[in-house]
Amino acid sequence: MANIKPFISIRPNRGKAAKIAALPYDVYNREEAKRVVEANPDSFLRIDRAETNFPDSVDTYAPEVYEKARELLWERVEEGDFIREKKRCYYIYELTMNGRVQTGIVACASIDDYRDNVIKKHENTREEKEIDRIHHVDICSAQTGPIFLAYRANDVIHEIVAQVKEGEAEYDFVSEDGIRHRVFVISDDAGIAELEKAFAGIGEIYIADGHHRCASAVKVGMKRREAHQDYSGEEEFNYFLSVLFPDDELYIMDYNRVLKDLNGYTVSDFYEEVAKRFDVEEITDRQEKHPTEKGCFTMYLDGRWFSCQIKHKDIPDDPVKSLDVSLLQNLLLEPVLGIDDPKTNARIDFVGGIRGLDELVKRCNEDCAVAFAMYPTSIQELFAVADAGLLMPPKSTWFEPKLRSGLFIHEIEG
Repeated sequence: MANIKPFISIRPNRGKAAKIAALPYDVYNREEAKRVVEANPDSFLRIDRAETNFPDSVDTYAPEVYEKARELLWERVEEGDFIREKKRCYYIYELTMNGRVQTGIVACASIDDYRDNVIKKHENTREEKEIDRIHHVDICSAQTGPIFLAYRANDVIHEIVAQVKEGEAEYDFVSEDGIRHRVFVISDDAGIAELEKAFAGIGEIYIADGHHRCASAVKVGMKRREAHQDYSGEEEFNYFLSVLFPDDELYIMDYNRVLKDLNGYTVSDFYEEVAKRFDVEEITDRQEKHPTEKGCFTMYLDGRWFSCQIKHKDIPDDPVKSLDVSLLQNLLLEPVLGIDDPKTNARIDFVGGIRGLDELVKRCNEDCAVAFAMYPTSIQELFAVADAGLLMPPKSTWFEPKLRSGLFIHEIEG
């Protein structure tokens, strides 16, 4: 059963929350992060991406960058930009995007639950991508970006959340991208006990987004255990900062593909190869260019849109191989376009659905030859893959809205 516990949060004072809250560190490149910090020096990105405090000649992963992050974090706590909660609490974190609301519980999850597969993953992690956050968490001695977890909707938790949201929000602001953020504090002992008991009855929790951050937090926790041979298991380094959402409130967008070339095919010859494998029909200007159902993707080729229906006989009874992204990869991208490993092949790129189909057209006008718009992977498909102990192909899910960093900080060792 899941061990989801309240924690003593370090969080912005009310007057600073809106300016401190920042998109996750990994949605920006270095130049973009620098521009954000220049425009808003209060942004938590200045701590999450501390290289923004240095000239470009300083390596992003230099030791002094992580030391700067630690210095800035605890300096701002001392200056009063952040407050330290007086007791262990849970928090309600509500995000509203285009009128659609999703509400999560901010808490700490157990590294043992991750290691024992109570908290299930659906992606592999790469060590080189973990190292940066390992250094950041370890040197700051704090987790600054929450892991996005999901659970199957629970009536008891839903009722607790609904009651808390009838009260006054601790934070209530709209970020620059139009997302409304509201945070409520659960500080009464009865409410804390009820919520902790409700989560203890949940058998499986799933990583929706943040696999590398989660793996990094776990590895730092294991490192601290080695340094504390007499650890009890209750120390803060045994837990990692999370926001847990019910599956029925989550929104997964399409994660689309663009290819730099046609692998030597002419446009007409490539179209013939596509038509051999899928039921293809050109889309008129009046038709929907997004795929409208699972088992269908749309293709932008030579200035025209096409609907491509996957043939039923080609869909296997397998939670991974039956995913639309897997079928596109296995039926077309690998055998025809030569994309053997989409994680490492430089001829393929991925475009999150938040950018819209116009971005696919733009890429094909600039540096790509063909684009594929996918039907979004469902949360039920994600659960099925994780439950089977399998892994999804890279870039299978794009969750929106993105959680903000800096609203909650979990100190792992004082």
